[in-house]
Amino acid sequence: MFSFLKPLIFGLDPEAAHDLAIKSLKLNVVPDSLFEVENENILETNLFQKKLKNPIGMAAGFDKSAEVYNSLYKLGFGFVEVGTITPKRQLGNPKPRIFRLEKDYALINRLGFNNDGLEIVSKRISNNLPSSILGINIGPNKDTKNKTEDFIICLSQLHNNADYISINISSPNTEGLRDFHEKKSLSELLEKLNSIKKEKKIKKPLFIKISPDIDEESISYINELILKHKIDGIIISNTTDGNRENLVDVQKNEEGGLSGLPIKNLSTNLIKKFHKQTKGKVKIIGVGGVDSGQSAFEKIAAGAHAVQLYTGMIYKGPGIVKEIKKELIEILKKEKIKNINEAVGINS
Repeated sequence: MFSFLKPLIFGLDPEAAHDLAIKSLKLNVVPDSLFEVENENILETNLFQKKLKNPIGMAAGFDKSAEVYNSLYKLGFGFVEVGTITPKRQLGNPKPRIFRLEKDYALINRLGFNNDGLEIVSKRISNNLPSSILGINIGPNKDTKNKTEDFIICLSQLHNNADYISINISSPNTEGLRDFHEKKSLSELLEKLNSIKKEKKIKKPLFIKISPDIDEESISYINELILKHKIDGIIISNTTDGNRENLVDVQKNEEGGLSGLPIKNLSTNLIKKFHKQTKGKVKIIGVGGVDSGQSAFEKIAAGAHAVQLYTGMIYKGPGIVKEIKKELIEILKKEKIKNINEAVGINS
């Protein structure tokens, strides 16, 4: 069905197509059984202090204001991450702000954290409790004077509705946000987040979502700080604002974050480095170019405990998770691996 509709969907402006997808998912009419596969128990894993049916998640950026997470579970996702959520409602950057690079199987976006704000989102989730694992990705408002304070506000008010909280310090579309990758800034942020967790008795796991554009020195001290502050995990990675040299699409130089196939190897190599340095002590979620069982397996074998996708679904449609699950199961059986957990880090 998607292959039939794809030319029509791709004839729409990318953001209009996304809005249509959200409206369609709100109908919530898809039966779960349509996206189930045989022997899926081989993909069961534990993450976020919870059991997952499978390690394939929807990345933040698709369900920005937590409107369709329960419908996404029905597509086969083992977990869903919503957001990025900011303290105040935010419209984001001027349109157009999403660009399909069809020849590169990629997207460039400069959305700028458009979302309904934490108050509306919190009520929405409370009134429609998630049927599976839900992550909430948080960030600061564009015009805020104290970004750390915005993270604290969001963590304090959204943790009750989440199975984990993802701290987004890596979007290239919010000025100054990536400054949190600097050693002193990151250390201070993590210290304050832990202080709030202790003060408010917040037990939910914290994950830090990082940029793919960091250097070797940054990898070392980020690992050091994550271990020191006992952060539960890392999401590797967000979009890149570089790496355009090998792209062929005419829209390759649009400003914003690049996602999809062109960053697959970039994020996988980064996963391998982080896994090696942390010796597997920190949970890793791998993101970037996941659109098949093979690409998911590569990230898991590099050290990821789970993976997320978004751009892959744009190009391959809502059946992508089912196909990834089937391919992953075939790969595990071929490699004589009894459970997906045994594959974590085998190629790191």
